[in-house]
Amino acid sequence: MDTGTVTPTLITQLRALHQLTRTEAQIARVRTAQARTDAVRRELEENAANADRRSTRIARELSAVGGVPDVITPAIGRVLAFVKATVEQGQPLDEALLGDLTLEHQLRDRAVYVRTLARRAGRTSTEQLADDLVTAHEATVEWLTTVLAEEAIGGVAALEPTPLQRVAGGVTRVVGLPTRFAIERFNQAVAAVQRTGEQAKETAGDVVGAVTRLGSDAGEVVTAGRDAALNRAERVARREGSDGTAAVVHETRRNLGSLKASELPIQHYEEMTAQDAIAAIRKLTDVDDVTAVVAFEESHKNRSGVVSAAQTHVASLAKDVAGV
Repeated sequence: MDTGTVTPTLITQLRALHQLTRTEAQIARVRTAQARTDAVRRELEENAANADRRSTRIARELSAVGGVPDVITPAIGRVLAFVKATVEQGQPLDEALLGDLTLEHQLRDRAVYVRTLARRAGRTSTEQLADDLVTAHEATVEWLTTVLAEEAIGGVAALEPTPLQRVAGGVTRVVGLPTRFAIERFNQAVAAVQRTGEQAKETAGDVVGAVTRLGSDAGEVVTAGRDAALNRAERVARREGSDGTAAVVHETRRNLGSLKASELPIQHYEEMTAQDAIAAIRKLTDVDDVTAVVAFEESHKNRSGVVSAAQTHVASLAKDVAGV
């Protein structure tokens, strides 16, 4: 690249970074509503604020280089974030997070490119900005990678799926259920999710109850006598030798927090103080065990400090699995 073309290219890349960073800030705000704990919510709010500050720095540096910040960039960022959030409602949560990860990789890679351009142009301030952007986006890439690992190992993830994402994400689980009804109703749910507008949301809401009572993502369903019915269903399935069915029902009970205290991997858990519960959870090494305890906690005492500590513990286990 000729030295004469470095500055125009630098301006183009700074403008792109400015727009993408505004989108990043809006997406962080969308994710805030999906935070599982107050700690994660505060972290996402801080991420959004940091993205706003990075956007301001990029705009300032763009002006210093000789470019003019695009006045409609903030609006574009909001629109792109809104479109992304709307489209991903028909996707499982992991697909939505992979989209977030793709954006962060692009931001990081563009920052690396800007750093090289700035170095060649002899712009120290731009190079320092690019260094800071690379560091910030590498940290976010690591965080998203950890959240995806939490999803992969079936743990207590930092982010919760929306109701429609639960429907979309249930495909691999529902397909394995030994009832034609569940599969038929799930197909109706998927078709509903793929449509747009309020009608799709209402239709998906109508069918999700029937699906999730049989599937493993049943956290949104509250039915009178549910716990007793599921418990009996599991006993009958085991008595008849249907181990696969029994396992699905048991997983449903676990995710609903419907296990009895005596079934938890921590003895006398229901009698523990928050501090003792946290200490006991940190000793668990099986993600399913942590999930069972957290679901029970959320369905009973719902102590935010305990849930937050459990999520942090799962994040640590996920990092080990993902090699982060």
